[in-house]
Amino acid sequence: MRFLSIVLILIVSAESAWAENMPLRVAALEFAITPTTGGYTSSKTGARVTKVAGPLKTAVTLLEDGDTRLCLITSHMNSPKGANIAPLIRRAVAEALEMPITHVLLMVSHNHTDLNLVSNHIEAYSTLLMKSDEIPTPKLEPAGEDFMRQLAATAKQLPALLQPVTVWWAVGSENRISYNRKGRRPDGTAYLIREEDRDLLGADFNGDIDTQAPIVVFKNERGEVVTAITQFTSHPCSCFHPEKPIIFGDWPQVACDHLAQHLSPTKPITVSFLQGCAGDVNSKGMFRGDVALSKKYGRYLADSYIAALGNLKPSQRTGLDFRIEPVSIPLAPLPSEAVLKAEIAEMEDFIKRAAAGDENTLLCVGQNFPRELTPAYRGKLIEMILPWNKWALAMHQQGKATTVAKTLDVEIQVFRIGDVGLMGMPFEPFQGIGRQIRAGSHLPLTIPCGYTNLSYGYLTDSPNTGDVEYQSAHYRYSKYRPPYAKPAGDVIAIKAVETLNQFAQ
Repeated sequence: MRFLSIVLILIVSAESAWAENMPLRVAALEFAITPTTGGYTSSKTGARVTKVAGPLKTAVTLLEDGDTRLCLITSHMNSPKGANIAPLIRRAVAEALEMPITHVLLMVSHNHTDLNLVSNHIEAYSTLLMKSDEIPTPKLEPAGEDFMRQLAATAKQLPALLQPVTVWWAVGSENRISYNRKGRRPDGTAYLIREEDRDLLGADFNGDIDTQAPIVVFKNERGEVVTAITQFTSHPCSCFHPEKPIIFGDWPQVACDHLAQHLSPTKPITVSFLQGCAGDVNSKGMFRGDVALSKKYGRYLADSYIAALGNLKPSQRTGLDFRIEPVSIPLAPLPSEAVLKAEIAEMEDFIKRAAAGDENTLLCVGQNFPRELTPAYRGKLIEMILPWNKWALAMHQQGKATTVAKTLDVEIQVFRIGDVGLMGMPFEPFQGIGRQIRAGSHLPLTIPCGYTNLSYGYLTDSPNTGDVEYQSAHYRYSKYRPPYAKPAGDVIAIKAVETLNQFAQ
């Protein structure tokens, strides 16, 4: 009996020491919605969902370190980051978990083959001159009601599932899925590289891409995988066509499903996906691909994560840090009246020709369009940016051009889980921003992410600021923001590195 008592004491002491030295606790679950056809999409011509190729999954991960809680909502969608739905989503989870909404982060994959959860969807970059009470109250679609119902029910289960974990990490490499979609002509002007342009750039053109595929694994005291977080940098659009909308989680969801099965073959676990700084990086196949191509790329990415597991490293640090940092991004003056007038004339002519079905409507004010889009759709894209020029011209004519905003003031979320630093930005940031953050961070692994909580559109790093192709000149889609001024998004990288290095001490 005495021997048995000693053994029990030793076991209890070992378990207590394990929990004491590893205070981080984690729980994660996922749910899925499978919408019907006919739902609202982001299509500029009002096209509705024509096909449902699979469910859209969302993971909810709760992390707890003492009195600090952080919840990540990671969705294989894009529309949840809308200005009038994102706050509703975050508030629902905050209430379910009885925690501050500031500690609930919504991080989407930016999957293009989803649907709007509300019928009056509006992006954050369209609300810049609105007061908070002017943003339209969300009108949930049936898919949105299903999403919100399952989200709250999932979040409420998490506190009872929390368990102590250790944090492990590895970095894989994947170069078969994506390509850099910003090209330069011989005269130095920038253009958006579509699939037809890739055909002219050599066999299976990639260009300058971010190939890192990091994975963070959480293990309990028995060595079992509780959950995992992954990241990669590329717009998921390999089975996307805006005039033929379908529902599918695209390759990030496929990769997470394969990886979850590998990590825990007998017990279902949740694997989350975070999108990197993909402002200038696309997955291949846009407007030409299909679900089969997306599944192929998902398998590629999963295999890269699985290969990385052979080099899985345990974190030397424990616990969780979290901080919200304000950042002011510099903005440039408005273009001159002469430039604005010339662009307006060019746009109005383009819209007229596109409406008449002119197939030669391919270039307009620095933007280039693929032949895979109909002239009608190309015209709608230009109709969307014409109001910005008219607004800017009116500001000049009213003598108010110098009164426009000089900075775009936003918040970023910076956090540390064990040895892993992460940060979220409310943008589609260029990969140069993420690279600066990784290079400057003193933590063993740093994972920069965009598409967090909201999106104010594309955010250029300094070298890409001032160009006029689609993503660098995305201010034209806003209502209403001046262009970025150098160093533009680099200021976010500077602030993120400063905070991460404080966490690393």
